[in-house]
Amino acid sequence: MEITLSRATIDDAQELHAMQVESFKELLEKYQDFDTNPGNESMEKVAARLKQDFTFYYFICIGQKKAGAIRIVDLKENGKNKRISPIFILPEFQGKGIAQKAIRLCEEIHGNENWELDTILQESKNCYLYEKMGYRRTGKTEVINERLTLVFYEK
Repeated sequence: MEITLSRATIDDAQELHAMQVESFKELLEKYQDFDTNPGNESMEKVAARLKQDFTFYYFICIGQKKAGAIRIVDLKENGKNKRISPIFILPEFQGKGIAQKAIRLCEEIHGNENWELDTILQESKNCYLYEKMGYRRTGKTEVINERLTLVFYEK
């Protein structure tokens, strides 16, 4: 299965938002993290990010189908980390290695070094994915609520 990235524009804000809400719905219900979960963000917030000159949103595509999206924050400054925030795969495409391939494609585009991200500590599959890809825990965590703790990674 060939996976490609397609750069999103401001015209894609509604579609990106709808995909993000759908992709994070199960985690939002599970963890009730209404202030931090991308599935609870407004369409306006997604649109505002698309307007940032340091934000790069890409649709993750399998053929002509959009399977998800990834946002890269890249200030393009030496010594500054690039950040993945968020990456999401629609439920019907999850568990197929798509996120891993999309991250690798972004690393090819934006450079292989100086990356950071965070994920849900309780989601062991997410932690395993990032660790398998060479991301290492920084030691920093942030308790969001009694159900959820964020864990921070760097590469």
